[in-house]
Amino acid sequence: MQETGHPRAPKGKTLKVALLGCGNVGSQVARILLQDAPALAARTGATLALTGIAVRDLEAPRDAQLPRELFTTDAAALVREADIVIELMGGIEPARTLILTAIEHGACVVTGNKALLAADGPTLYEKADAAGVQLSYEAAVAGAIPILRPIRDSLAGDRISRVLGIVNGTTNFILDQMDSTGAQFQDALAEAQRLGYAEADPSADVGGADAAAKAAILASLSFHTRFALENVHYEGITSVSAADVAAAKEAGYVIKLLAIAEKLPIPGASAPATETEPAVSGALAGSGSPEGVSVRVHPTLLPREHPLAAVHGAFNAVFIEAESAGELMFYGQGAGGTATASAVLGDVVSAARRLVLGGPGRTETTTGHVPALGIEAVTTSYYIGLEVADQPGVLARIAQLFAEHQVSIETIRQTIHRPAVPGSADRDAQPGFAELRIVTHRASEASLAATVRAVKELDVIHRVSSVLRVEGI
Repeated sequence: MQETGHPRAPKGKTLKVALLGCGNVGSQVARILLQDAPALAARTGATLALTGIAVRDLEAPRDAQLPRELFTTDAAALVREADIVIELMGGIEPARTLILTAIEHGACVVTGNKALLAADGPTLYEKADAAGVQLSYEAAVAGAIPILRPIRDSLAGDRISRVLGIVNGTTNFILDQMDSTGAQFQDALAEAQRLGYAEADPSADVGGADAAAKAAILASLSFHTRFALENVHYEGITSVSAADVAAAKEAGYVIKLLAIAEKLPIPGASAPATETEPAVSGALAGSGSPEGVSVRVHPTLLPREHPLAAVHGAFNAVFIEAESAGELMFYGQGAGGTATASAVLGDVVSAARRLVLGGPGRTETTTGHVPALGIEAVTTSYYIGLEVADQPGVLARIAQLFAEHQVSIETIRQTIHRPAVPGSADRDAQPGFAELRIVTHRASEASLAATVRAVKELDVIHRVSSVLRVEGI
């Protein structure tokens, strides 16, 4: 086993690089390592020698023409001899075991495996810290966009209060198609699959799990606390209809799948500590009151003037609110082999420089424990679509019910639907229903959810067609 901590590597020496996985991203990483070897050596002070590429099937087609002799099915042997291991296999196993093997043998690790980091990141971080090696994962969130290093390094002296991100290109493409063309969800999904933006099985994307894993990583770095997938409330976009998108557009909104991580007061927590009373567990330094962090992913209405509303196609963007820096937005390609390879190679160069110059590896910046808050702690606004009986007094009954639950209505739009009856000259006299689109003022998630449950019980309600959250107002 190599000595941990990696002593300084003599400048001009060779660093062995092992690549695990050669899919869309991996093949581009391999191509760049081979093609740009002189430039990478100049930037790092060492030759980065790609010693092998571990794959499951030696005969599978690749996205780039690569030397056949580099391929192997013996990933474990490749890892044990490497100075830097790039893991792009995805999934939990065998990726987890191989990364731990790499760390045990003193290798720095670069990964884009957001599922593994969200599920078992703390174990990997602790092992890397103990071994003194670098564990980097810029490619795990938002593709080519440099977002994790700026949060970890550039904003390390600031206090982040909120992060909002469009971090899944597949869902952003689908929702953008529905907004711009009026397409139904299934048609927009089929187009995303045709163009290669969506997998044959898109459930992790459209169900919200992919964005939730990324949200956990963003929250962990932003709030210096380890959050896992189990701490993230997430919903997908499969229930978003063309009618929802059209109604949002008419009201001046666009629907996006947002990953949101924000500091919030702990519901029911005691007052700030005094000299004679200790602080409540979970209080953030300098906040003046006990706070926790809510991490969530769900379809969200945004005003069209919000910066994130202008993120189109399969692009990603992350919007950060910080105490001193103010509002920042990072925007760019959120997926694709070449774009994501850029983030991977950035981490590889960083790891190589640390091996050349010496010093411990940089992994994460967790400094304490901030409680994870459930969705019920959130204060937000709701957009509610209702189909109701077209009769006098309905609006008054609904408004009274909202008031009883201490939820204030900001706007309400009503459309009357009356079917044409053959042989009838007076369409307005025919029975029909009213469609209501309600946007509330901000209220607690618990109050809003209770209001929706109560509305469903009214005998004048035909159905609740949609319930979406609203941000940015």
